[in-house]
Amino acid sequence: MSVTITPARRVDARMVAHDWAWARENRAAIAAHWEERRAARPAMFNGTVLMLRRWTLADGVLAAELFEADYAALTALKDWGFPDGSVVNAFAAAVPRTRDGAFILGEMGPHTAAAGRVYFPCGTPDPTDIAADGRVDLAASALRELQEETGLIAPDGPDPGWAIVRDGGLMALLRPVQLAEDEATVRARIAAHLAAEAEPELSAIVSVRTAADLDPARMPGFVRHYLASVLAGEA
Repeated sequence: MSVTITPARRVDARMVAHDWAWARENRAAIAAHWEERRAARPAMFNGTVLMLRRWTLADGVLAAELFEADYAALTALKDWGFPDGSVVNAFAAAVPRTRDGAFILGEMGPHTAAAGRVYFPCGTPDPTDIAADGRVDLAASALRELQEETGLIAPDGPDPGWAIVRDGGLMALLRPVQLAEDEATVRARIAAHLAAEAEPELSAIVSVRTAADLDPARMPGFVRHYLASVLAGEA
């Protein structure tokens, strides 16, 4: 499946009840796989995450149905190459860009599940993102991860909309964040934030200004394709 990038002006996500048959039928294998992963990285935690069951994308609106699942099952699904096509690993990510044009990404720390990989600040949505009416605030999820990982707070401004990136069993909901400071100032702020944490999630900050900065060895496809698309449009 080729990578697709589709703009959206709004994301409407809500919770539904769903029996994930693949996870239920493979429970023992998933548990064994989780123990192997935990042996290598003991800091990993098997909490509840939200996954995508069904969606439509029309007239600039992504309507999504999410359900609760174990992080261990999602980990196995990804590690085994997404063998169940009935669900999607969907997540929201902030895409911070400095005043002088640098996209800011983070290298995941050695204790994390994706150690060494370079991403936008992001995380799989979880029950804290669910409102009382069952809606899921994915914009808040993306901005929370931005603040937790980097210490940055998105400034107020017009709604930037979304870029929906599909890559096989993955759907990245990218939320542009235009920062008011230049790259040097932003890097200093993030460095101070990471230094104050006992075990920061990020081990380094990576900036992208041109297509030459894209790193296929460390950056997943959704990151490279999105940035390449934006940079090409500005050329």
